[in-house]
Amino acid sequence: MPLDPALNSLGLPKAPQDTRVVVAMSGGVDSSVVAAMLAEEGYDVVGVTLQLYDHGAALARKGACCAGRDIHDARRVAERMGFPHYVLDYENLFRESVIDEFADSYLAGATPVPCIRCNERVKFRDLLNVARDLDADCMATGHYIRREMGADGPELHRAADHARDQSYFLFSTTPEQLSYLRFPLGGLPSKAETRALATRYGLPVADKPDSQDICFVPNGNYASVIEKLRPGAAEPGDIVDHEGRTLGRHDGVLRYTVGQRRGLGIGGLEEPLFVIRLDADKRQVVVGPRELLLSKTISLREVNWLGDGPLEGEHEVLVRVRSTRQPVPALLRPVPGGAEVTLLSSEEGVAPGQACVFYAPEGTRVLGGGWIARAA
Repeated sequence: MPLDPALNSLGLPKAPQDTRVVVAMSGGVDSSVVAAMLAEEGYDVVGVTLQLYDHGAALARKGACCAGRDIHDARRVAERMGFPHYVLDYENLFRESVIDEFADSYLAGATPVPCIRCNERVKFRDLLNVARDLDADCMATGHYIRREMGADGPELHRAADHARDQSYFLFSTTPEQLSYLRFPLGGLPSKAETRALATRYGLPVADKPDSQDICFVPNGNYASVIEKLRPGAAEPGDIVDHEGRTLGRHDGVLRYTVGQRRGLGIGGLEEPLFVIRLDADKRQVVVGPRELLLSKTISLREVNWLGDGPLEGEHEVLVRVRSTRQPVPALLRPVPGGAEVTLLSSEEGVAPGQACVFYAPEGTRVLGGGWIARAA
């Protein structure tokens, strides 16, 4: 709750019943609890669910975040809590803004993170504009991240439950978007608390499992999805060592990721080898010893800075180079076209196409991030 008694629980100077909130509802337990929580507090809640790919095909994709079953579940929650619910067909936009780039990035040898692009280009841009068109005062989501007011305006902070923290996937949120967004679950101590709230509200999704896969990649099989999107793209080529010697053949670079060890099909060697680089132009999977996976310098593009003032000079920060890694100390400085990060200790498997997210060296503040272009 805000300290200022003139503000409601969303930090707005209105009574809840006079405050319209659009809730982005995926059909999962998190966004459902957000909608129910705000409806119980008396807010004018409007639920919106995005249909992001073919509805008929989606019905069979259990566990995908925006499948037909999830649309049905979101509607049931809205009926239970008594607020309007709308489904928007964003299939073409999602393909153009997220899926096509995902496929092309993989074919170029990168390791993309489509969930970041979906937040950036679909949910926090297009859906946010829909919320404004509906005369909503703000838009709320079920993301585990905190929005806190600082001396210079709203700041992004890691979730109270670091195990559920989604800041890695939200680094590209702009200050303008942050002024309009709300994340009611960011301060909860655990996912168990969220499920307890769902049970208390009597929501039909209280025991629904969390989605594990990218919504358009069922079972985590990236290669099969890309082959459907780009027929003939899985061209075979050579597996070579870091000195250019051919060690074997592969069925397409899209089947490999930087850091991979298993499934290379080049046994009988004295030391274990890892994928250290993917060369899509030469159709080569480059392998080498583990030490060649280590990087200390990272070049970034499309940098989004959320710190106070412009990004100038050198900054001591913590950075996270994959969603599953813990933040580590680094130095950040802007360069033409982006930024450069120097890690104080080398990190393994830093891959082009992944995100590098910045955090304040003390506390929980998220300072932005960028897309990894190169690592050395």
